[in-house]
Amino acid sequence: MTNLLKIALRNLLRYRRRTLLTASLITLGVVFVLVFVAVTGSFKAMMIAQNTDAMLGHLQIHRKGYVAAIDNLPLNLNLKAGAIDRLDKILAEQPEIAAWSPRIKFGAMFSNFVETTNIRLNGVEPERELATVPLLAERVLEGSKTLARGELWLPELLAKGMKVKVGDPVVVVATNQDGSVNGKQLLVGGILESATGPGGRDGYLHLEDAAEILRLQGQEVSEVAIRLHDFRRLAAVSETLAGRLAKELNQQEKPLFELHTWEKLSPFFNIARMIDVMTFFIKLMLIAIVLVSIMNVMIMAVYERIREIGTMAAIGTLPGKILALFMIEGFSLGVLGAAAGGILGVLLIGGLNLAEISYDFGRQRFILEAAIDFRELAVISVIVIIGAVVASLQPAFKAARLDPIKALRHV
Repeated sequence: MTNLLKIALRNLLRYRRRTLLTASLITLGVVFVLVFVAVTGSFKAMMIAQNTDAMLGHLQIHRKGYVAAIDNLPLNLNLKAGAIDRLDKILAEQPEIAAWSPRIKFGAMFSNFVETTNIRLNGVEPERELATVPLLAERVLEGSKTLARGELWLPELLAKGMKVKVGDPVVVVATNQDGSVNGKQLLVGGILESATGPGGRDGYLHLEDAAEILRLQGQEVSEVAIRLHDFRRLAAVSETLAGRLAKELNQQEKPLFELHTWEKLSPFFNIARMIDVMTFFIKLMLIAIVLVSIMNVMIMAVYERIREIGTMAAIGTLPGKILALFMIEGFSLGVLGAAAGGILGVLLIGGLNLAEISYDFGRQRFILEAAIDFRELAVISVIVIIGAVVASLQPAFKAARLDPIKALRHV
């Protein structure tokens, strides 16, 4: 095998220009895929963080059936005090959960004493909410980044439309579970950058103010948002927690809770999936580049070395060794292209990070932080090498099956 490797490398060096061009083409393909994966991965991570860390949380728990009717924000499907205590105990036992925050969500009418419009409100405990969605405070464009009793964080969309400023008194009116109406005067404590999607008209107030407006007799929450220590463990933690919650039954012996990841609650998950699909097709393009380039160079190598192959066969070289020789040449080209592409790709990604390229997302400016995923690099390298070997099979079989007499007569 060592001798075959030496002969294969010697043959590649005999045709240096062709070898260099083929390896360069594979290298460019690897570099392109690595940079694409790194840049789109950076955008995807930023987009997910803006959804989970600024609004949704990594996971959410509701009473069974709540999410199916979430557009109506049903108060009759709130979690009661007993269920909340059971849930708190379960969450406290999960070491991978960093924080969780109870919320009361309800629809209301918002008035500046001149005009009235509708608003979606989230009653929260400020400290627990900011621990669960730490980027929420960064959405506060004006006013205080801490939410006190009697204050309201108003989405920018409504603030502009209603001509309301920080410190202005406003009134929130809501319909309670029993059908009665109650209102409360609040002060605008901050103006929130409007989130894209279903959170665009969401305002925030203190949980106790929400309970007062809704005239809740005991402790109630609409949902509990959860933040994990390690977001990469989302699927595993979700599966474990779902299994634990499934054991909690209501008085009718039916499941009491339902658990959803951010992916099932946010329309942005479809964009994240599109990025993954694009990455998959880019990898297919890389495979096509490798197959075409390697197969082309190997077919040319067989055609130009027919008499040489005939001589090898005539002196007793077995067809299997001739087959292995050409496959080793293809394998070597794949390794060379993957190694060079990996090195150049890592250097280019590092250069992009040093350049601190920025882009806007909404009102915020983000710096490109393209992560070098060495697992992705390993996968791409394996794809290239396997593709090179596969592309070498047909020319190698052709060389191994050549008739020595006809090959020696070839001109």
